[in-house]
Amino acid sequence: MSSLSTLIFRNNIIESQHSIKCYIGSLNGNTIFSTENTNELIYPRSSIKIFQGIPFSDSKAIDFYKLNKKQIALSCSSHNAESFHIKELKSWLKKTNLTTSHLQCGIHNPLDKKSAEKLFLSGKKPYQIHNNCAGKHLAMLSSCLMNKLPIKNYLDFDHPHQESIRKVFSIFTENNIPKKNYGIDGCSAPQYAFKIKDLTQGLCNLLKSYNGRFDYAEDVKLFINSIIMNPFFIGGSKNLDSNLMKISNKKIFCKGGAEGVFLFIHLKKGIFGVLKVIDGNERVLPSAVCALFEKLKIIGKEDLRKLKEWSNLELQNHAKIKIGAIKTIIK
Repeated sequence: MSSLSTLIFRNNIIESQHSIKCYIGSLNGNTIFSTENTNELIYPRSSIKIFQGIPFSDSKAIDFYKLNKKQIALSCSSHNAESFHIKELKSWLKKTNLTTSHLQCGIHNPLDKKSAEKLFLSGKKPYQIHNNCAGKHLAMLSSCLMNKLPIKNYLDFDHPHQESIRKVFSIFTENNIPKKNYGIDGCSAPQYAFKIKDLTQGLCNLLKSYNGRFDYAEDVKLFINSIIMNPFFIGGSKNLDSNLMKISNKKIFCKGGAEGVFLFIHLKKGIFGVLKVIDGNERVLPSAVCALFEKLKIIGKEDLRKLKEWSNLELQNHAKIKIGAIKTIIK
């Protein structure tokens, strides 16, 4: 059995260790790497937003409201509330005549530190648009408007739009979601636990769909092409998923989720994968992705060099003194 763990070193002593569940497969049915956790349940959190977005695209709201590619990417995003995110979200609100009060995602400070500091110094408070899930909620509301569905209860489990999302999950994972797997996400939207093998089946079919050989092909192509052309709109300037997509030059689509989840597909090589840090520590994901991509030759040497350089796996203290490193061990 293979294992994957990331170690945090202070000097040369292991200070902490983080084990990772992982499965990487290919369109031809081969298992490339597995920690043998495929029957275990995980909440994929925000990593599955592209699937949640498909009913929105299918509703034709994108064309009706004349949404641009950046706004399409934001519909699948966990944005950091950087200025370029807020600009496009405000524009989207105007196009639909919705107000921030319609968004039931809750309010938190911008995830981007500089943006949070700038907002605080301006004397203004954050509102719903700063929530990292605001794009997903705007997509759900826009779809409801197009389909003439009620918007006051758009997050209810039995709302028609949420039923449409579950239908998409069932189609892509080729399995139904048991009621015992239902949960509520940080943004108050329904969240579902999946077996890792069902998520990998979903990624496999997402890749087939992108290649025109599965359901919702046009919707999936529109989403993925919009995202890989505007990678910073799915996360932000400092996000692993955004930077990996930029570095790979449109060859990889990926999305992170809370509690250490990371999904990816290689659009050219037909490879897909799921990573879940067992203790939820997200800081180890760049190291784990670099190590796996190097060992399995998922990306080329130059792209790998850029990814390692961006990931900065050397630990420094606040005085910029090197105090240790982050290293991933694959067995």
